[in-house]
Amino acid sequence: MKDILKTVDHTLLGQTATWTEMKQILDDAMEYETASACIPAAYVKRAAEYVEGKLPICTVIGFPNGYNTTVVKVFETKDAIANGAEEIDMVINIGDLKDKRYDVIEEEIRAIHEACAGKILKVIIETCLLTEEEKIKMCEIVTNAGAEYIKTSTGFSTSGATFDDVALMRKYVGADVKVKAAGGITSFVDAEKFISLGADRLGTSRLIKIVKNTDTGAGY
Repeated sequence: MKDILKTVDHTLLGQTATWTEMKQILDDAMEYETASACIPAAYVKRAAEYVEGKLPICTVIGFPNGYNTTVVKVFETKDAIANGAEEIDMVINIGDLKDKRYDVIEEEIRAIHEACAGKILKVIIETCLLTEEEKIKMCEIVTNAGAEYIKTSTGFSTSGATFDDVALMRKYVGADVKVKAAGGITSFVDAEKFISLGADRLGTSRLIKIVKNTDTGAGY
């Protein structure tokens, strides 16, 4: 379990989430040594100050619909980095993908990646809304744009990560691009399957909830 938790971006992105709830997420993420805590941009500064460098803070950009302008997404990114974010999860403009405006999408990812100033960029493509052809094309675009990760889902659309999507992304994305599965990961069995299929990160809060609700002691 411990090795799996090291791949987790412990996530809280609900609209009603309070600072008290955020602190619990941060405390849990530090205790169980997750890869990061993924939280709304409004909490990044306080979170970064709270964890004092003990945990990478991740936040979301253009979330959850992706149709902000590139200028706005770049500003959001620079603001988040200035506030202490170490990782950025951006949402593409899905309408641009449907319209086959591939160059526009790639240019946007490049601009946001530049704004990350060396920090990790994950590109959310919202697989549940895409055809297989569109998923494959996004693997190509993300690879060409130089982002560190391609990510399945926001968790706010019709469904989250699937085994088939992770396998497809791992097959078609470049060797230097990692895969993040997010949305609907509810068990360690599923988590292990996603990792076996090529996921390098998992976006979820449920795995730590499972650990906290089971009496596994130091052997989690």
